[in-house]
Parts: sequence; C-alpha cells; structure tokens
Amino acid sequence: MKLIDQLIRTIQNAAIVNPEIEASPACVLWPDKEGHWAGAIPRLQSELGELLVLGDYAPESRVGPAIWLRCVIAGKAPDVILPPDRVPVFYLPGVSRQDLRAIGECPDLLKPLAELQYRGVIWSQANAKDWTLMAFLKSDQGGMGLDVAQDNDAKNAMQLALYRLLDEELELLKGKRLDKDYFNTLLTGGDPVRDLLQWLDLGDAFQATRGANEWQAFVEVCNSRLAFNPQADGLLAGASKLAMHEGPWTSVWERYSEAPKRYPQIPSRIRQCKPPDLGIFDTPAEKLNGWPQWNDEQEKSLQRDLLVLSELPSHEARKRVIELEKAHALRRDLVWAELGDSPLAMAIKHLAVMAEVTKTSLAAGTVSDLQAGYAKQGWRADDAVLSALACVERAADVEAVTVATRAIYLSWLEESARYLQKLVDGAIYPGGRIAEAPAFYRVDGQCVLFVDGLRFDAARRLSTVLETSGCQVVESVNWTALPSVTATGKAAVSPVRSMIKGTDDCDDFEPCVAATGQSLKGGYHLKKLLNDNHWKVLDRTESGDGQGNAWCEFGDIDGEGHTRGWKLAKHLDSLLAEISERISALLAAGWSSVRVVTDHGWLLMPGKLPTIQMSKDLTDNKWGRCASIKPGASSGERLYPWFWNPSQQFALADGVGCYGKSVDYNHGGLSLQECLTLDLVVTQSGSASGKQLAEVTDIAWKGLRCTVGVDGQYANLSLDIRTQAGDPSSSVVVSVKPLKDNGTASVVVENEELQGRKAFLVLLSASGELVAEANTVIGGA
Repeated sequence: MKLIDQLIRTIQNAAIVNPEIEASPACVLWPDKEGHWAGAIPRLQSELGELLVLGDYAPESRVGPAIWLRCVIAGKAPDVILPPDRVPVFYLPGVSRQDLRAIGECPDLLKPLAELQYRGVIWSQANAKDWTLMAFLKSDQGGMGLDVAQDNDAKNAMQLALYRLLDEELELLKGKRLDKDYFNTLLTGGDPVRDLLQWLDLGDAFQATRGANEWQAFVEVCNSRLAFNPQADGLLAGASKLAMHEGPWTSVWERYSEAPKRYPQIPSRIRQCKPPDLGIFDTPAEKLNGWPQWNDEQEKSLQRDLLVLSELPSHEARKRVIELEKAHALRRDLVWAELGDSPLAMAIKHLAVMAEVTKTSLAAGTVSDLQAGYAKQGWRADDAVLSALACVERAADVEAVTVATRAIYLSWLEESARYLQKLVDGAIYPGGRIAEAPAFYRVDGQCVLFVDGLRFDAARRLSTVLETSGCQVVESVNWTALPSVTATGKAAVSPVRSMIKGTDDCDDFEPCVAATGQSLKGGYHLKKLLNDNHWKVLDRTESGDGQGNAWCEFGDIDGEGHTRGWKLAKHLDSLLAEISERISALLAAGWSSVRVVTDHGWLLMPGKLPTIQMSKDLTDNKWGRCASIKPGASSGERLYPWFWNPSQQFALADGVGCYGKSVDYNHGGLSLQECLTLDLVVTQSGSASGKQLAEVTDIAWKGLRCTVGVDGQYANLSLDIRTQAGDPSSSVVVSVKPLKDNGTASVVVENEELQGRKAFLVLLSASGELVAEANTVIGGA
C-alpha cells in the first residue's frame, strides 16, 4: 500500500461514526495553518472526489470560499457533484483548529464554517492538535509510525519531496531512517521518465508541487537525457516529441504505453499539436501511431468502409471485411485501443471471424450434418456478432457494425434456418416429442441448474470461464422442445418431465401436471412436483448441503435479451460471470456436480429481424416466432406438433422472421440458434484429469520489463507480479496485463529499488482468482 492510500483511508475514517448513537457528520474539516499539506492537494483531489479546498472561487477545481463550501453541503452548488456515498472533506489552508473555535475573532469570510465544527468532525491528532506532515509520518497513534529525522534540513527536504513521498510503498518506508539524505535522494534521484510523463500530464500543477531546486534538477535531467528543456520548450513541444517517439523518446513512449490511463491528459496535449503530413511516410502506421489524430482518421476510414458493405453481395462483403481486418489489426496493440479510442479496430477482429465462418454454408446434408457443422464451427459466427457489438458504443460505430453484420450474417442465418425448416417439414423434429423423450438420468449428489436462454455460443463462453477457473466441464449437444419458448422448454429439461403433459385446448404452450391437470404457469406446481419427487428446490441464494439432488434456477439471459435487444451483447459476459460464480458456490457447498440446462436459444440481429404478418383472425396467440392457430382456420403457414401434445399444432415463422413487431432479439421458432443447445456437467478441479490448466513456461527480463510465455488454457488470463502471491495489494507492476492470443504478456515494474528482489509471477482469472504462479527475481537472476 502506498502512503497516499493510507493517508486517504485515515482522512475518510475520520467520518466513521456509530450510527446507533451518532448522526453521520456533515463534513470532515482539515485545518492546515502552515500549509504543510498544500503540495499534496492536487494529487489528493485526483484520488478523492469528495475533497474541496477553501480559497478563491474556482468550482472547476473544487475550490471556493467558505459560503460556497456551505452551499455544497446543502446541495445548492450545481457546479460541483460529489460522490453520493462519501462525506465531503474540506481542506482549509492557513486555518487552524483554534481559528475555528475563536468564532468572535475569526475573519468574516471564515465564519460560515465555524458551526461545522459541531455538525462535522475535524481531522486531527489524538491530542486534538492539527495534523502536520511531520506528525502524521512520526505518530504511531493515527499516523504512520515512521522513523523521521526532525532537524530543519530534514523537514525542508521532506516538504520538497512530499509529492514523491506520497507514492512510496509503506512497506519500504518502515525500518528506514527518513532523514535529509533520504528525502533529497527521493527528490532528485527518482525516475526521470515517470517525472516527464507526470509533467506532460499535469502541466503547471506538476511544477507547482516542486521546489525550485527540484524543478531545476528535473529540467537538467531532461536536458541531458533527452536534449529537451521543459522550461524553455514547453508542454506542447514535449507532447509532440512523445508522439513521434524517436531516439531517446522511444523509452518514454514505451513507459507511457504500459499504463496510458495513469496520464489522462496526455492525449489531449498531443491533440493540440499538429501531426506530420500522412503522405511523407511510406509506413504511416509505424511513424504516426503515437498521434491520436491519426488513429481517429483510421477509425473514420474504417467506419466508411463498413458502411458501404450494404452495397456489396455477401461474398464480396466477406472478402472486404477480411481485408479490413488485416489493415487495422495492428491498431489493437496501440495505446489508443487501451484508452477506448479504437472501438472499430476492436470490432473488426470479430467481424472477420464472422466473415470466415459464414463462408461455409450450413444448408447442406442431413439434420445430423447441420448439427455437426454448427457445433464445430457455425456457433462461432453467432459469438463473433455479439463480440463485435460489445466493442461499440457511439451511434455511428454501432451503425457501422450493424451494416457489416446484416450484409454478411443475415443471409447466412436465413439460409440455414430455411434449410433446417425444409428438412423438418413432414419429418420428425430431432428434439422429438415427450413420448420419445428419454427419462431424466438422476446422478446422486448432482444439482441441476436451469439458466433461461443459455444459447449455444453463450454456453461455450460459460464453459471456457468455468475451465479457466479450474472446473472440469463435459458438454453434450441437445435439441430443444418445440416451440422454443420457456413455457414449453423449461419443463422439458426438468427432472420430472415424465410427469408432465399437454392438454388438447392449450394455446399458450404451457403444459400441466399429468396427474392433476394443474398448469405449470407461475412455477408453483413445477416446484411442488420436484419436491414431491425428492428434488430439493433451491432459491437464488441457497446452496444446499450437497446431499441427494437439487433443482435451482439462476440467470435470466432471455429476460435481458427481450429488455435490451442488441445491447445484450454488452452485458452477456457479466451475466455469465454471475452464473459461473453461482456454479462455484454450489460446488463449494458439496454438490458432486452441477448440470447446467436451458430451455431455448435465440436470434439476435442489430437493425431488427424481418417481420411476417399474420391475421389476428387466424391465431389464438402469437409469441414472437410461433403462433397457435385457431381451430378450423386455414393458413399457409407450416404447422408443427407441440412437444407436450402432438395433436396440438402451431405455426413457426419462416426463415428468421418474426410475427408482428420487428425487434432485435426473439425466439420461439425453428433455427439452429434457437433449437440447438449445450448441456454442461461441471465438477470441481481435480475430480477428473487433474491436468494443470495453465503454466508459465518462459520468463525473460529486459531491465524492469518482464515478458512471459504461457502454455495450456490461458484464455482470459492476466499477468501480475507480486511480492506475495496471494495478496493483490503486493503487486509491483505498473498495470496488470491480459495474455495475448499467443499466450504471452509483458509487464513493467516501476520501482527500480526492487531490482534483484524475489517475487512471484501470477496468472489471474477474469474474476481475479489466482490460477498459477512461478518464482522470479525482479530484473532477472
């Protein structure tokens, strides 16, 4: 933990009270008569959204006079928005605790704050004195308990080095004698590249936190190492040199690229500079990738190229998308992608997968051939569409991805659906009827988890997440009951399906209890049937005891799809992460396995699915892509037998069309996406093969940069370096990095003092769980 983190925690803790005997304070008052803390305030304000400063009115900097601070507390200052769950902190430079207490003598401009000492709390020492920097570092009662020299030279050097001191690790400060030599070393012997990036980011605020000697030392280091004078040349000249990253600036750019989010103002600085003419370079991607303006132009160009795909036949559109992926792939490794400024460069990767997969038509052979082709490759097109949509946010980018998807994916989707419908017409649907359905195979100690709308590709994603977390997963392909709606499909995958039937007059696809005729609508009678047949029914938060068998429902992907439409793509991974956590909790409770089942899949098409009109006079009920036909009504629609009662027939929309309102998301019809699903049987790691999922095989240090290679199942893993493998707070890298598709990743240790120290390379799952570790020495052995 850094000193600044502990300082923030201490300040915030001042507002903690016992709610049973005290009201929450209106604010935390931070008096600082001598201005000891002034140099830390700009940095603290970037970390503490609730920190405001007494001073001249400058609301954009969260600075203002006493009466304005009172308005903030009262919620009457529209020019400032504070975190709703935090108590405001008022830093009062030039003001002491005694000034506030002497109400009659304090200046008029300070009097509006006087009564806040009673409604708020004062951040002060245990002896009620104001916190000075020296007292905070030395005191072991609310402070840091560090060994700090108290001579004037040490105090002056400490004050000058405050901004650096804030970033020091507490663990490294303990046991050291903090004297003038330490502070001066900290002041002048730090990391010049980091200083330069901070100056480019903070501008004048950086210089304001340095003493004259320190600033001059910084200027001299830049002169000697980079032939650049920050004081004479200025911010924009530095930003331009960073963007060009030639010669000695290459290392500066590499450091910036490792953690660009730490320097949020640098892109805007570069945008203020004029980039070189694109035409003067043979390889602009290599020479201009440091310029966000160039990346913006590349994004606009890609956007235009995607929009014109609507004018091309599908096969030409596929070819063009694959060409565009080759042209823009390199931009995904640039800082602009990490900063979220390259959404289409990210999306084109997935659009290219969609284009490659849809080159192969599924409309050939038997139903078994369709099943095999979709289970092997076809599902990847559906997954790629969702991944591409998840990359974009702005309306223009969404439109570009939508046009590309419709130009390539829609015809492929339509073709495979019509072919499947043709094969099933007049034949037996592979999902069968209840009469042919096999008995539910009961496994002792198994919990059946029902997930509404777990489409095939979503199930594959879930399987990967589970395997990455250390679980063993066995997949089996199934066909849903027809029609592919929850009312029919949920009961069909339940352990008590043999005790359920369909009536002759049902028009809502909802079966009933065979013995009593009671409808399963609402879920009560399904749960009762499960309980009566020795299946424990767990609610969303129960995990049971692992004994016997259980049924649990969790995760409503279908509901999210109907509500969000195409934006389901942006939330699917978080939904699957919650389902994975639920499965882990069930396994931890003692269940030998968790069997994941679902009722149906779905179709998703940005820009809306086609519509099919059907007269209301012909139907009793319409559900998206299926409709029950009125007795005696004559319709040209294909009719299919109901899973629960074959004498009851219903219509399914042709192709991928929908009855009635046009929407992005729907189901209920006959297509591979709606009807072919995956059952997952999940067990704890080690209960099957015991094979290690991921292993660090290569470790290479170049200075303080470490590059690793990983074998095994490394998808969705990230790399960190820690001094204690199991403690995330002991991380020593600038930022944790995800493993690339080839199983490699590179991270940088920022603190040069750690060179030669033993540490752990750790691989982390998407949820932050430690998957694997390896020993290393920082900087190389």
